[in-house]
Amino acid sequence: MDNRARVVPLHEAGQSGVSGRFSAADHERALAVGSDVPEELPAVALPLSEVGISGKTVWVTLPQGTLPFAASVHVDLAAARRGIHMSRLEEAMTSLHRRPFDNLRDYGVELARTMLDRQQATRGAVMLHGKLPLLRQTTMSGLTSLDTIEISARIAVERQGLAVREEVMVGAGIYHITACPCTQAYNQVLFGERTGESPQPTHSQRAFTTLAVAATGAAPGYDELIGCLASALHATQDLLKRPDEAEIVLQSHLHPQFAEDAVREVARAASRCFGTRLLPATTVVIESLSQESIHIHDVRCRLDTTLGAIMAAVPDHGNP
Repeated sequence: MDNRARVVPLHEAGQSGVSGRFSAADHERALAVGSDVPEELPAVALPLSEVGISGKTVWVTLPQGTLPFAASVHVDLAAARRGIHMSRLEEAMTSLHRRPFDNLRDYGVELARTMLDRQQATRGAVMLHGKLPLLRQTTMSGLTSLDTIEISARIAVERQGLAVREEVMVGAGIYHITACPCTQAYNQVLFGERTGESPQPTHSQRAFTTLAVAATGAAPGYDELIGCLASALHATQDLLKRPDEAEIVLQSHLHPQFAEDAVREVARAASRCFGTRLLPATTVVIESLSQESIHIHDVRCRLDTTLGAIMAAVPDHGNP
């Protein structure tokens, strides 16, 4: 029986690919004679702000190794063109595979520029999100914990004559623990004055907070962003011995935080970390997600502002 739907496996074909039905000359003729559909005039001549690819995994070679990142890329489309050449976006990403980069930001900038060069576009953007390993010492036991941080980069590019203008935002996020000050205050009334250093009981939860900073020129490194977050939050780790667990739980209850407090304390830390080196107009975005322990819902908090606005609200520039 002739199985016309059967695809010949590569190992049966005995070669790297199955030969095509048409010759190379046939395909060259089709390319030369056939119309380039994306270059045709559209039925509705409206420019589109964003056309591109999402849900793409790119493998970026960084000092930590070749790691996967979720990518979303797009360019604008002129009113006189029906579509972009999607394959050229893929070519841009493939061209950077295995090429080493010092950090994710540099990879994103190079991808954005390469992508813009391959399309007849004036604006484009690259969004990248992924994870990096982080080795940290535990507070009390002094052991090394292999933890994970999440990092992101968003690069927007715009062609201005022969030059290309770049806008870069880098972000990082860590997990931490929060203890609810509201329940603690209520229990203070119920139980009366606490004795010793033991705080009143309250519910605690795992939270995840990100700090993103836009910068022209040299953007903060991911290690700086993580350090800034850790200085404002009760950062958690995967490897914790009992003394480590006891300390972090105690500290989180001695200094309880709402999700709102977590965001504001990170803002205070950002003014301390970057206030003297970044411009006041620098965009700062802080977002926190609290995975509530006694509620079915989660709590989300976000601050989208400038470094100057934070410093105006924190005259001491984040000093305790």
